[in-house]
Amino acid sequence: MLKSVTVLGLAGVVGLVASACGSSSSREGFADTPTTTEGAPATPAPAGTIGGKPAGENPAADECQKMDIVFVVDDSGSMQEEQTNLAANFPKFVTVLDSFKTKSGAKLDYRVAVTTTGRDVKYSIEAPGFGSLPMDEKGDDGAFKNTKSCGAATKRWVDHTDTDKSTRFACLAKVGTSGPSIEMPLEALKLAVNERVADGTNAGFLRPDALLAVVILTDEDDCSREDNNFTYTGDGACETMQNVQPLTDYVSMLDTAAKGPGRWATAVIAGDKACKSSFGDAAEAKRLKSFVGLAGKNGTFSSICDGDLSGSLQKALDTFDAACKSFPSVR
Repeated sequence: MLKSVTVLGLAGVVGLVASACGSSSSREGFADTPTTTEGAPATPAPAGTIGGKPAGENPAADECQKMDIVFVVDDSGSMQEEQTNLAANFPKFVTVLDSFKTKSGAKLDYRVAVTTTGRDVKYSIEAPGFGSLPMDEKGDDGAFKNTKSCGAATKRWVDHTDTDKSTRFACLAKVGTSGPSIEMPLEALKLAVNERVADGTNAGFLRPDALLAVVILTDEDDCSREDNNFTYTGDGACETMQNVQPLTDYVSMLDTAAKGPGRWATAVIAGDKACKSSFGDAAEAKRLKSFVGLAGKNGTFSSICDGDLSGSLQKALDTFDAACKSFPSVR
Protein backbone atom coordinates (compact mmCIF):
# COMPACT_ATOMS: atom_id res chain seq x y z
CA MET A 1 0.00 0.00 0.00
CA LEU A 2 2.76 2.47 0.88
CA LYS A 3 4.28 2.35 -2.57
CA SER A 4 0.89 3.12 -4.05
CA VAL A 5 0.10 5.99 -1.71
CA THR A 6 3.46 7.63 -2.24
CA VAL A 7 3.77 6.95 -5.95
CA LEU A 8 0.72 5.97 -8.02
CA GLY A 9 -2.01 4.81 -5.64
CA LEU A 10 -2.58 1.41 -4.12
CA ALA A 11 -2.67 -1.44 -6.58
CA GLY A 12 -6.06 -2.86 -7.11
CA VAL A 13 -8.28 -5.81 -7.37
CA VAL A 14 -9.90 -7.13 -10.48
CA GLY A 15 -12.91 -9.23 -9.85
CA LEU A 16 -12.85 -12.03 -12.10
CA VAL A 17 -15.59 -14.49 -11.80
CA ALA A 18 -16.39 -17.15 -14.16
CA SER A 19 -18.63 -20.08 -14.14
CA ALA A 20 -20.02 -22.95 -16.02
CA CYS A 21 -23.01 -25.16 -15.62
CA GLY A 22 -23.75 -28.33 -17.45
CA SER A 23 -22.23 -31.73 -17.10
CA SER A 24 -22.97 -32.50 -20.72
CA SER A 25 -20.72 -29.80 -22.11
CA SER A 26 -17.45 -30.41 -23.89
CA ARG A 27 -15.11 -27.62 -22.87
CA GLU A 28 -12.03 -26.30 -24.59
CA GLY A 29 -9.25 -25.16 -22.29
CA PHE A 30 -8.99 -21.42 -21.70
CA ALA A 31 -5.27 -21.31 -22.33
CA ASP A 32 -3.59 -22.96 -25.31
CA THR A 33 -1.28 -24.87 -22.95
CA PRO A 34 -2.72 -25.22 -19.45
CA THR A 35 -0.16 -24.97 -16.66
CA THR A 36 -0.02 -25.83 -13.00
CA THR A 37 0.58 -23.13 -10.38
CA GLU A 38 4.26 -24.07 -10.52
CA GLY A 39 4.34 -23.35 -14.25
CA ALA A 40 4.73 -26.94 -15.46
CA PRO A 41 2.47 -28.19 -18.26
CA ALA A 42 -0.75 -29.68 -16.93
CA THR A 43 -2.77 -32.51 -18.41
CA PRO A 44 -6.27 -31.25 -19.23
CA ALA A 45 -9.05 -33.06 -17.39
CA PRO A 46 -11.23 -35.26 -19.62
CA ALA A 47 -14.49 -33.73 -20.81
CA GLY A 48 -17.25 -34.19 -18.28
CA THR A 49 -14.89 -34.17 -15.29
CA ILE A 50 -13.84 -31.61 -12.71
CA GLY A 51 -10.43 -32.12 -11.16
CA GLY A 52 -10.40 -35.66 -12.54
CA LYS A 53 -13.65 -36.60 -10.77
CA PRO A 54 -16.93 -37.33 -12.55
CA ALA A 55 -19.02 -34.20 -12.98
CA GLY A 56 -22.33 -34.16 -11.19
CA GLU A 57 -21.23 -36.78 -8.67
CA ASN A 58 -23.66 -35.28 -6.13
CA PRO A 59 -27.00 -36.50 -7.50
CA ALA A 60 -28.96 -34.63 -4.80
CA ALA A 61 -27.65 -31.24 -5.93
CA ASP A 62 -29.38 -29.00 -8.40
CA GLU A 63 -27.50 -27.92 -11.50
CA CYS A 64 -27.34 -24.18 -11.92
CA GLN A 65 -28.70 -22.85 -15.18
CA LYS A 66 -27.63 -19.25 -14.65
CA MET A 67 -24.58 -17.36 -13.46
CA ASP A 68 -24.21 -13.75 -12.31
CA ILE A 69 -20.54 -12.79 -12.62
CA VAL A 70 -19.05 -9.75 -10.88
CA PHE A 71 -15.55 -8.49 -11.65
CA VAL A 72 -14.07 -6.26 -8.95
CA VAL A 73 -11.26 -4.40 -10.72
CA ASP A 74 -8.64 -2.35 -8.94
CA ASP A 75 -8.57 1.16 -10.37
CA SER A 76 -5.59 2.50 -8.43
CA GLY A 77 -2.49 3.93 -10.04
CA SER A 78 -0.54 0.75 -10.74
CA MET A 79 -3.20 -1.33 -12.49
CA GLN A 80 -3.14 -0.28 -16.15
CA GLU A 81 -1.27 -3.36 -17.41
CA GLU A 82 -3.60 -5.75 -15.56
CA GLN A 83 -6.69 -4.07 -16.96
CA THR A 84 -5.30 -4.29 -20.48
CA ASN A 85 -4.49 -7.98 -20.01
CA LEU A 86 -7.98 -8.69 -18.68
CA ALA A 87 -9.58 -6.98 -21.66
CA ALA A 88 -7.35 -8.93 -24.05
CA ASN A 89 -8.24 -12.28 -22.47
CA PHE A 90 -11.99 -11.77 -22.21
CA PRO A 91 -12.84 -13.06 -25.73
CA LYS A 92 -11.39 -16.47 -24.71
CA PHE A 93 -13.31 -16.26 -21.45
CA VAL A 94 -16.55 -15.69 -23.38
CA THR A 95 -15.78 -18.54 -25.79
CA VAL A 96 -15.43 -20.99 -22.90
CA LEU A 97 -18.64 -19.78 -21.22
CA ASP A 98 -20.52 -20.01 -24.51
CA SER A 99 -19.41 -23.61 -24.98
CA PHE A 100 -21.14 -24.81 -21.81
CA LYS A 101 -24.52 -26.45 -22.03
CA THR A 102 -26.87 -27.61 -19.30
CA LYS A 103 -28.15 -31.18 -19.03
CA SER A 104 -31.13 -30.17 -21.14
CA GLY A 105 -28.81 -28.94 -23.89
CA ALA A 106 -29.48 -25.25 -23.27
CA LYS A 107 -26.70 -22.70 -23.20
CA LEU A 108 -25.58 -21.23 -19.89
CA ASP A 109 -27.47 -18.04 -19.08
CA TYR A 110 -24.77 -15.73 -17.77
CA ARG A 111 -24.27 -12.01 -17.27
CA VAL A 112 -21.17 -10.02 -16.36
CA ALA A 113 -20.77 -6.72 -14.48
CA VAL A 114 -17.72 -4.70 -13.46
CA THR A 115 -17.11 -2.52 -10.43
CA THR A 116 -13.96 -1.21 -8.77
CA THR A 117 -12.19 -1.54 -5.43
CA GLY A 118 -12.74 1.99 -4.14
CA ARG A 119 -15.27 3.73 -1.94
CA ASP A 120 -15.54 7.37 -0.91
CA VAL A 121 -13.10 7.68 1.98
CA LYS A 122 -11.48 10.40 4.07
CA TYR A 123 -8.30 9.69 6.05
CA SER A 124 -4.84 11.02 6.84
CA ILE A 125 -1.42 9.58 5.97
CA GLU A 126 1.41 9.84 8.46
CA ALA A 127 4.41 10.30 6.17
CA PRO A 128 7.91 10.77 7.61
CA GLY A 129 9.13 14.26 6.83
CA PHE A 130 5.72 15.44 5.66
CA GLY A 131 3.57 15.19 8.78
CA SER A 132 -0.09 14.33 8.45
CA LEU A 133 -1.43 14.49 4.89
CA PRO A 134 -5.24 14.68 4.58
CA MET A 135 -6.80 12.51 1.86
CA ASP A 136 -10.32 12.79 0.43
CA GLU A 137 -10.77 10.15 -2.28
CA LYS A 138 -13.79 9.27 -4.39
CA GLY A 139 -14.68 5.74 -5.44
CA ASP A 140 -17.47 3.92 -7.26
CA ASP A 141 -18.98 2.65 -3.98
CA GLY A 142 -19.90 -0.65 -5.64
CA ALA A 143 -21.76 0.86 -8.58
CA PHE A 144 -21.43 -1.28 -11.70
CA LYS A 145 -19.69 0.63 -14.45
CA ASN A 146 -22.25 2.28 -16.69
CA THR A 147 -22.24 0.65 -20.11
CA LYS A 148 -23.61 3.74 -21.86
CA SER A 149 -20.11 4.79 -22.86
CA CYS A 150 -19.37 1.19 -23.89
CA GLY A 151 -22.28 0.69 -26.25
CA ALA A 152 -25.41 0.20 -24.11
CA ALA A 153 -27.59 2.86 -22.54
CA THR A 154 -30.13 0.85 -20.53
CA LYS A 155 -28.18 -1.58 -18.32
CA ARG A 156 -24.97 -1.82 -16.33
CA TRP A 157 -23.94 -5.32 -17.35
CA VAL A 158 -23.25 -7.56 -20.33
CA ASP A 159 -25.65 -10.43 -21.12
CA HIS A 160 -24.72 -13.69 -22.82
CA THR A 161 -27.11 -12.81 -25.65
CA ASP A 162 -25.39 -9.51 -26.47
CA THR A 163 -23.72 -9.68 -29.86
CA ASP A 164 -20.96 -7.27 -28.87
CA LYS A 165 -20.24 -8.64 -25.38
CA SER A 166 -16.48 -9.06 -25.81
CA THR A 167 -16.03 -5.53 -27.12
CA ARG A 168 -18.23 -4.05 -24.42
CA PHE A 169 -16.49 -5.93 -21.62
CA ALA A 170 -13.09 -4.86 -22.91
CA CYS A 171 -14.37 -1.30 -22.63
CA LEU A 172 -15.77 -1.83 -19.12
CA ALA A 173 -12.62 -3.57 -17.84
CA LYS A 174 -10.48 -0.51 -18.51
CA VAL A 175 -11.73 1.29 -15.41
CA GLY A 176 -8.83 3.71 -15.24
CA THR A 177 -6.15 4.30 -12.62
CA SER A 178 -7.41 7.29 -10.66
CA GLY A 179 -9.33 5.40 -7.95
CA PRO A 180 -8.73 5.52 -4.19
CA SER A 181 -5.31 4.49 -2.92
CA ILE A 182 -6.65 2.14 -0.24
CA GLU A 183 -8.20 -0.87 -1.95
CA MET A 184 -11.37 -2.30 -0.40
CA PRO A 185 -12.57 -4.98 -2.85
CA LEU A 186 -14.67 -6.89 -0.30
CA GLU A 187 -16.41 -3.74 0.93
CA ALA A 188 -16.98 -2.67 -2.68
CA LEU A 189 -18.53 -6.08 -3.37
CA LYS A 190 -20.82 -5.71 -0.36
CA LEU A 191 -21.91 -2.27 -1.54
CA ALA A 192 -22.48 -3.64 -5.06
CA VAL A 193 -24.89 -6.43 -4.05
CA ASN A 194 -26.58 -4.61 -1.15
CA GLU A 195 -26.69 -0.80 -1.08
CA ARG A 196 -26.41 -0.33 -4.85
CA VAL A 197 -29.16 -2.88 -5.43
CA ALA A 198 -31.37 -1.22 -2.80
CA ASP A 199 -30.96 2.27 -4.25
CA GLY A 200 -31.63 1.04 -7.79
CA THR A 201 -28.14 1.55 -9.25
CA ASN A 202 -27.43 -2.19 -9.69
CA ALA A 203 -31.06 -3.32 -9.46
CA GLY A 204 -32.05 -6.28 -11.63
CA PHE A 205 -28.62 -7.86 -11.91
CA LEU A 206 -28.82 -10.52 -9.20
CA ARG A 207 -31.15 -13.45 -9.88
CA PRO A 208 -32.30 -15.73 -7.05
CA ASP A 209 -31.69 -18.89 -9.10
CA ALA A 210 -28.18 -18.01 -10.34
CA LEU A 211 -24.74 -18.85 -8.99
CA LEU A 212 -23.11 -15.61 -7.81
CA ALA A 213 -19.52 -15.68 -9.08
CA VAL A 214 -16.95 -13.06 -8.03
CA VAL A 215 -13.37 -12.53 -9.18
CA ILE A 216 -11.00 -10.04 -7.58
CA LEU A 217 -7.75 -8.94 -9.22
CA THR A 218 -5.24 -6.83 -7.26
CA ASP A 219 -1.58 -6.30 -6.50
CA GLU A 220 -2.43 -5.17 -2.96
CA ASP A 221 -4.31 -6.73 -0.04
CA ASP A 222 -7.88 -5.98 1.01
CA CYS A 223 -8.17 -3.16 3.56
CA SER A 224 -11.98 -3.05 3.74
CA ARG A 225 -13.42 -0.84 6.44
CA GLU A 226 -16.53 1.29 6.90
CA ASP A 227 -15.21 4.23 8.94
CA ASN A 228 -13.66 7.55 7.91
CA ASN A 229 -11.23 10.04 9.43
CA PHE A 230 -8.70 7.38 10.38
CA THR A 231 -4.92 7.62 10.19
CA TYR A 232 -2.89 5.39 7.88
CA THR A 233 0.71 4.96 9.00
CA GLY A 234 1.95 3.43 5.76
CA ASP A 235 3.05 0.02 7.03
CA GLY A 236 0.97 -1.74 4.38
CA ALA A 237 -0.29 -4.45 6.74
CA CYS A 238 -4.01 -4.56 6.06
CA GLU A 239 -4.50 -7.70 8.15
CA THR A 240 -3.29 -5.86 11.28
CA MET A 241 -4.89 -2.49 10.58
CA GLN A 242 -7.40 -1.39 13.19
CA ASN A 243 -11.09 -1.38 12.24
CA VAL A 244 -10.81 -3.54 9.13
CA GLN A 245 -14.00 -5.53 8.78
CA PRO A 246 -13.90 -9.23 9.77
CA LEU A 247 -13.73 -11.55 6.77
CA THR A 248 -16.58 -13.61 8.19
CA ASP A 249 -18.85 -10.59 7.74
CA TYR A 250 -18.30 -10.76 3.98
CA VAL A 251 -18.87 -14.51 3.89
CA SER A 252 -22.20 -14.02 5.69
CA MET A 253 -23.06 -11.17 3.34
CA LEU A 254 -22.49 -13.37 0.29
CA ASP A 255 -24.46 -16.23 1.84
CA THR A 256 -27.40 -13.85 2.17
CA ALA A 257 -27.04 -12.27 -1.28
CA ALA A 258 -26.81 -15.68 -2.97
CA LYS A 259 -29.71 -17.17 -0.96
CA GLY A 260 -27.57 -19.64 0.96
CA PRO A 261 -24.06 -21.05 1.50
CA GLY A 262 -22.54 -22.85 -1.47
CA ARG A 263 -24.50 -20.70 -3.94
CA TRP A 264 -21.58 -18.32 -4.53
CA ALA A 265 -17.96 -18.81 -5.55
CA THR A 266 -14.90 -16.61 -5.78
CA ALA A 267 -11.61 -16.39 -7.62
CA VAL A 268 -8.91 -14.01 -6.41
CA ILE A 269 -5.89 -13.02 -8.49
CA ALA A 270 -3.42 -11.23 -6.22
CA GLY A 271 0.01 -11.53 -4.66
CA ASP A 272 0.59 -14.92 -3.08
CA LYS A 273 3.76 -13.26 -1.75
CA ALA A 274 5.59 -9.99 -2.31
CA CYS A 275 6.75 -10.31 -5.90
CA LYS A 276 7.44 -8.68 -9.24
CA SER A 277 6.18 -9.56 -12.71
CA SER A 278 5.50 -7.94 -16.07
CA PHE A 279 2.58 -6.25 -14.28
CA GLY A 280 4.93 -4.60 -11.77
CA ASP A 281 5.22 -5.06 -8.00
CA ALA A 282 2.65 -6.88 -5.86
CA ALA A 283 2.21 -7.11 -2.10
CA GLU A 284 1.24 -10.32 -0.35
CA ALA A 285 -2.56 -10.45 -0.09
CA LYS A 286 -2.90 -12.17 3.29
CA ARG A 287 -6.52 -11.21 3.94
CA LEU A 288 -7.63 -12.17 0.45
CA LYS A 289 -5.95 -15.56 0.76
CA SER A 290 -7.81 -16.10 4.02
CA PHE A 291 -11.06 -15.06 2.39
CA VAL A 292 -10.59 -17.63 -0.37
CA GLY A 293 -9.92 -20.23 2.33
CA LEU A 294 -13.28 -19.40 3.94
CA ALA A 295 -14.97 -20.12 0.60
CA GLY A 296 -13.67 -23.71 0.75
CA LYS A 297 -13.99 -25.68 -2.48
CA ASN A 298 -15.84 -22.74 -4.03
CA GLY A 299 -12.75 -20.52 -3.84
CA THR A 300 -9.51 -20.34 -5.80
CA PHE A 301 -6.43 -18.12 -5.50
CA SER A 302 -4.02 -17.36 -8.33
CA SER A 303 -0.83 -15.33 -8.33
CA ILE A 304 -0.87 -12.04 -10.17
CA CYS A 305 2.89 -12.49 -10.50
CA ASP A 306 2.34 -15.03 -13.28
CA GLY A 307 2.21 -11.96 -15.52
CA ASP A 308 -0.72 -13.21 -17.61
CA LEU A 309 -4.35 -13.75 -16.65
CA SER A 310 -5.26 -16.63 -18.98
CA GLY A 311 -4.28 -19.40 -16.57
CA SER A 312 -5.94 -17.63 -13.64
CA LEU A 313 -9.16 -17.21 -15.60
CA GLN A 314 -9.11 -20.91 -16.46
CA LYS A 315 -8.82 -21.75 -12.75
CA ALA A 316 -11.77 -19.47 -12.05
CA LEU A 317 -13.86 -21.23 -14.70
CA ASP A 318 -12.95 -24.66 -13.32
CA THR A 319 -13.90 -23.62 -9.80
CA PHE A 320 -17.22 -22.12 -10.82
CA ASP A 321 -18.02 -25.06 -13.06
CA ALA A 322 -17.65 -27.34 -10.06
CA ALA A 323 -19.74 -25.00 -7.89
CA CYS A 324 -22.42 -25.00 -10.55
CA LYS A 325 -22.61 -28.77 -10.62
CA SER A 326 -23.09 -29.02 -6.85
CA PHE A 327 -25.48 -26.07 -6.62
CA PRO A 328 -27.57 -26.39 -3.43
CA SER A 329 -31.21 -25.44 -3.15
CA VAL A 330 -32.25 -22.06 -1.74
CA ARG A 331 -32.36 -22.04 2.06
